[in-house]
Amino acid sequence: MLLSKMAAEGGGKEMNEIKTQFTTREGLYKLLSHSEYSRPNRVPFNSQGSNPVRVSFVNVNDQSGNGDRLCFNVGRELYFYIYKGVRKAADLSKPIDKRIYKGTQPTCHDFNHLTATAESVSLLVGFSAGQVQLIDPIKKETSKLFNEERLIDKSRVTCVKWVPGSESLFLVAHSSGNMYLYNVEHTCGTTAPHYQLLKQGESFAVHTCKSKSTRNPLLKWTVGEGALNEFAFSPDGKFLACVSQDGFLRVFNFDSVELHGTMKSYFGGLLCVCWSPDGKYIVTGGEDDLVTVWSFVDCRVIARGHGHKSWVSVVAFDPYTTSVEESDPMEFSGSDEDFQDLHFGRDRANSTQSRLSKRNSTDSRPVSVTYRFGSVGQDTQLCLWDLTEDILFPHQPLSRARTHTNVMNATSPPAGSGGTNPGSNGNSITTPGNSVPPPLPRSNSLPHSAVSNAGSKSSVMDGAIASGVSKFATLSLHDRKERHHEKDHKRNHSMGHISSKSSDKLNLVTKTKTDPAKTLGTPLCPRMEDVPLLEPLICKKIAHERLTVLIFLEDCIVTACQEGFICTWARPGKVSLGGLMLSYRAEQMATMKAVNLPYFKGLLSSQNQANSPSGTVV
Repeated sequence: MLLSKMAAEGGGKEMNEIKTQFTTREGLYKLLSHSEYSRPNRVPFNSQGSNPVRVSFVNVNDQSGNGDRLCFNVGRELYFYIYKGVRKAADLSKPIDKRIYKGTQPTCHDFNHLTATAESVSLLVGFSAGQVQLIDPIKKETSKLFNEERLIDKSRVTCVKWVPGSESLFLVAHSSGNMYLYNVEHTCGTTAPHYQLLKQGESFAVHTCKSKSTRNPLLKWTVGEGALNEFAFSPDGKFLACVSQDGFLRVFNFDSVELHGTMKSYFGGLLCVCWSPDGKYIVTGGEDDLVTVWSFVDCRVIARGHGHKSWVSVVAFDPYTTSVEESDPMEFSGSDEDFQDLHFGRDRANSTQSRLSKRNSTDSRPVSVTYRFGSVGQDTQLCLWDLTEDILFPHQPLSRARTHTNVMNATSPPAGSGGTNPGSNGNSITTPGNSVPPPLPRSNSLPHSAVSNAGSKSSVMDGAIASGVSKFATLSLHDRKERHHEKDHKRNHSMGHISSKSSDKLNLVTKTKTDPAKTLGTPLCPRMEDVPLLEPLICKKIAHERLTVLIFLEDCIVTACQEGFICTWARPGKVSLGGLMLSYRAEQMATMKAVNLPYFKGLLSSQNQANSPSGTVV
């Protein structure tokens, strides 16, 4: 405690702004400084003009218990390491493979998990000049180079992924707004490809490659306007979600090439997208500084989250804390620092899919559902969010546990009434004759007044998330007060409020070029007061540079920033005692350096000699 006070007074304000741990209701997450990966020489990296640092993981199943492999790019360099996670310190001096490129930079990469073995892995790498390379960093081989002469597309590769369940097909997105489907077994040809229209819809078109023999690309997708920033396959591989610089989320049936639904950002382009583990919800983030939750079943926005102060660069669901559990009358409220000793869900032998399937059980005990997702942004902040039953189904009666959450701040919670009849499969359908729907759930600190004027769309899929309320929710329900001003963000004065028409239909797209101002207030882009507003469970500054990576693993969370540092955050109870001691001593040394007091140096040295068998300070 004394050391922390001295560091705060004399160690500089900057050091104390960066958090090395944070607490949620399941316990303490701790940054493991010894598990940090970066360029081996640790020379300061000039991130100006460089493409975002990205990280990809693969498990090679080598029977050693340490089969995780890590790939990351920094500037013109690409590294491939054994990832030791929370178990052991990172050894930066021994990368399995290292590559330095000239004239172009790696922008993204993806492993084929189906074909990965201890002897060979298939890694796709996209580049700033438009090429895609297939390499094997274990064998240190380069198998193929696609779009080598840039005859297919000359723009930067923004996203590359293997098609789920395929050993040979992969999809590539470019900043031109085009996507291309490749087969690793085919060549690209020596001339520019010719295309013929396969299918066309509102703001998208799909073409096949016209040639006498089969060649790459197999398909060309033109989606929206401006750069296609990211895409993500649904957990079952049947649907594809794309986000573009024009601010639209578009969800396609990948096999039939049919548009399933769309959504428009509140302001600016959408930069990132992810699916919930069960494929029921999609979260996006972008230049409006918001995270937006979109229901795949109902094709509508169900919530927005406000916590970032700049563009959101990555969103990701945490499948290890997303849970379906029996309701418990015990309920918690308060700040995240109040719950350091609370833990849950440490032993999750079953997959998230099987846990979520419990909602179809005939067991009469109440069930609650919580989706946990995270986001990182250019504001260097990590936010974690809980998406709970009161947000997913606002018209349904609250359980006793939920109504007792944050009773000091909540007013009268809405009773479940009027036109909502949740069926056994969890779908909520609003009766057209319902004149006054219940108030929308809101964050405690951001009151608004309005009710949603958009009814629920009939389900296009069988089944939906079950009823029930999570005991780990962070939001409470209350009657909203009139919002008198909207000056806290650029999005509030970027477009005027446009009244939605009663004839608007969910997922409606006009046949002409969409005017962004005319989408605001429609189901494509509801006004801020028309949907629930989430507050983050935690919001912490964890880096000096903008954050570009967020990956949830079973025993840790992995983040990375544009400086090229890949950090490991141990989950509650997942870090070994040795790892904690090593991390603690590293922090002690850093604190001593900051305060620069010989007395504390001698004190810590004597303490470490007493605790260490060898008498050395680590």
